[in-house]
Amino acid sequence: MLLTQVLLSSGRSIRLDEVKMSTTYGGMLEGYPNRRSNDWSVEHLRGAAARQYPSTPVHLVEPVREHPEDGHRGGLGPEERLPLVRCVGLFSSGPVGRDADFSQLVVAWYQPGPELSGLAEGVPGLAGLPWEELAQDCEY
Repeated sequence: MLLTQVLLSSGRSIRLDEVKMSTTYGGMLEGYPNRRSNDWSVEHLRGAAARQYPSTPVHLVEPVREHPEDGHRGGLGPEERLPLVRCVGLFSSGPVGRDADFSQLVVAWYQPGPELSGLAEGVPGLAGLPWEELAQDCEY
């Protein structure tokens, strides 16, 4: 059971109930990371999150894209790197409205490594998540 708590900048505390991780470039057999392959990766992650949790809203935290000065420059354009780990997490918190027991939201994001501590600080954009606008109220 995960006990990872994230404090949002709004003051709301959310709990990570489930997470699935994979390597960002683990399936890349040829070429190099570039804007086109990364755009595909981001859209694939969003779609995978929606398929894994079809009845829960999904939010993608836009990843930080790095453009190394000494990176490869070839026919696919300049090298562009995403953080090395892709994540899909099911978060829960208290209800948004009054007539529910709790609220949930699926969040997809990229992070530099497999550690889950310090998510709010380590994943730019996660702390500012507008939970009240995105989450869905649920009942037991």
